[in-house]
Amino acid sequence: MTEEHKKVVIIGGGIAGMTAAFYLQKMIREHSLPIDIQLIEASHRLGGKMQTVVKDGFTIERGPDSFLARKTSMIRLAKEVGMDDKLVPNSTGKSYVLANEKLHSMPGGSIMGIPTEIGPFITTGLFSLPGKLRAAADFILPRSESGKDQSLGEFFRRRLGDEVVENLIEPLLSGIYAGDIDQLSLQSTFPQFYEVEQKYRSLIIGMKKSAPAKPKEAVTKEKTTGGFLTFKTGLQSFAEAIEAHLDPNIILKGHRVEQINRFNGKYELYLNNGEMITADSIIAATPHKVTQSMFSEYNFFEPFKSVPSTSVATVSMAFPIDAIKQDIDGTGFVVSRNSDYSITACTWTHKKWEHSTPKDKALLRCYVGRAGDETIVDLSDDQIIRIVLDDLKKTMDITMNPEFSIVSRWKNAMPQYTVGHKQRLNKILRYMKEELPGVFLAGASYGGVGIPDCIDQGEASVKDVLDYLKG
Repeated sequence: MTEEHKKVVIIGGGIAGMTAAFYLQKMIREHSLPIDIQLIEASHRLGGKMQTVVKDGFTIERGPDSFLARKTSMIRLAKEVGMDDKLVPNSTGKSYVLANEKLHSMPGGSIMGIPTEIGPFITTGLFSLPGKLRAAADFILPRSESGKDQSLGEFFRRRLGDEVVENLIEPLLSGIYAGDIDQLSLQSTFPQFYEVEQKYRSLIIGMKKSAPAKPKEAVTKEKTTGGFLTFKTGLQSFAEAIEAHLDPNIILKGHRVEQINRFNGKYELYLNNGEMITADSIIAATPHKVTQSMFSEYNFFEPFKSVPSTSVATVSMAFPIDAIKQDIDGTGFVVSRNSDYSITACTWTHKKWEHSTPKDKALLRCYVGRAGDETIVDLSDDQIIRIVLDDLKKTMDITMNPEFSIVSRWKNAMPQYTVGHKQRLNKILRYMKEELPGVFLAGASYGGVGIPDCIDQGEASVKDVLDYLKG
């Protein structure tokens, strides 16, 4: 790298863009690199979907509420910004599936809906006898065609049958992406299932053999903790901590990049206020349709236009603890698509995250909206609250209206990794390397929707930028 100053522009102030800005700034300071940074965010705040409401002793997440503890990049970043002491694990408890108008305990030994223990699977009321016999065909079915992408629905229906898919696997897996499992790509969402099948042939046997050994249960009455972490001050406080470590002079909020052109080996970024910024390298940490719009002169981004995004909403309701007469021993439930409910899942937040709720209160967080059924998200707050409350009253005896409710809408916020996603993305990346050298993508639209996935992509983009600028 020459001593001539280079400029890197990061577009998008969600977690991927913030991570890129943080680690790029760190590298510049540690190695005295001649690089200037600009972080541009269209809204007036950083943090993207990490938004927290603190009200009357409650800590309520509008967007994601946690992350997988085994994905350590987020823990490492939390330590970097002094937030590791605020991390708390979830309390474990029974999880349920709402099917056939009844809450069924999640079968013991199931991993993401895949049975690994025969006893709980045989005795559960989630499936009929024919449904259980059909699932047993997994022991004798051949492997999938090698290397072929397929939908999650196609893969699991073939191995375990429709009933297991619709009453257990679909509610669990589609909830992560708010998607249609008959459209979602196996390779881009859960490639580990394909790899297990290829190695062991039987998915059930493979998941049992590849599952980590269970620790010996200690003789204790204390609650155990699960595999998720969050911050007791809320996920928004994590975003604020990252921002506090960024040089405020590099952050430009309330400005949108409308067009990007390449000229004389550099990039010209045209903003919505008429300004133009020149960059040597760009990290586009933006949703796929925003990326396509910014680079509209480059036809190879056109496939992004047809990538769907689902709209969802969360509804958090606060109650006095004694308002719920039929208490349920657990932390939440997912809903079978065959059920006559508008909610897709419900978390008993006061049980899963004890720090979130005053001792004499209850906090329920429900989810509505999914692929093919998104109109509910456009209803008024009062209408959504009434629908959700009616659904909850079918499963719990709730005797009063909530003390307050918070409805959070996320329009077109959940990118859908449909069949062929990885192949389409790789093709676009190859074109970018040829025609837009020094431009890199990061974010939920590309390589994983979870917060740690986006952090990983933000970090990777920093390495890509530095390698590019070194020439």
